[in-house]
Amino acid sequence: MKLTEIQDLIKFVSKSGVSEVELETKEIKIVIRTPKSGQPVLMQQAPVMAAPMAVAPVAQAVTAPANAGGEAKSNGSANSDEAKYVTIKSPMIGTFYRSAGPDKAAFVGVGDEITAGKPVCIIEAMKLFNEIESDIKGKIVKVLVDDATPVEYDQPLFLVDPS
Repeated sequence: MKLTEIQDLIKFVSKSGVSEVELETKEIKIVIRTPKSGQPVLMQQAPVMAAPMAVAPVAQAVTAPANAGGEAKSNGSANSDEAKYVTIKSPMIGTFYRSAGPDKAAFVGVGDEITAGKPVCIIEAMKLFNEIESDIKGKIVKVLVDDATPVEYDQPLFLVDPS
C-alpha cells in the first residue's frame, strides 16, 4: 500500500467520524483508531513470521493533525477564540524549519507583523528547501509546529490575526 493511500485513509477516517478501521492484506495490516481526543492514530503492523524464533510485529504509530471538530469537543472556548484567526497551512509534505539555518534567527515569531509575500518558514522536501511565504497580512498569534519536525500537506503551521 502506498503512503498516499494510507494518508487518504487517515483523512477519510477523521472526516467520517468512524472510531476504528481495520484493513488487512497479504503484506500488511493497518488499524486506524480515533481516540477521544479526535486525532486518528495509525497502527501499521508487518506480518509475523512463523519460525521457531518468531520476529515480533513492527508497530509504527503516526498521528494526523487534529481536525477542528475534535478540538471543539475538547475545548470549546479556546476554539471560539481561535476562530477569528487565519491559519497558514503547509503546502507540502516535508520537514518544517523556522529559520534558514541553525545559527540564523527565525523568520517569524509570536507577535511579529507579516505581510503577503513575507517568508514565514522553510519546508524541506527531498533535499530541496522551499521558502514558504505568507499570503495574508496580519500578526502571528501562535506557532503550531516545532522546529525541525515533519509536517503533512495542509497541516496548520501558524495562526495569524488578520486585524
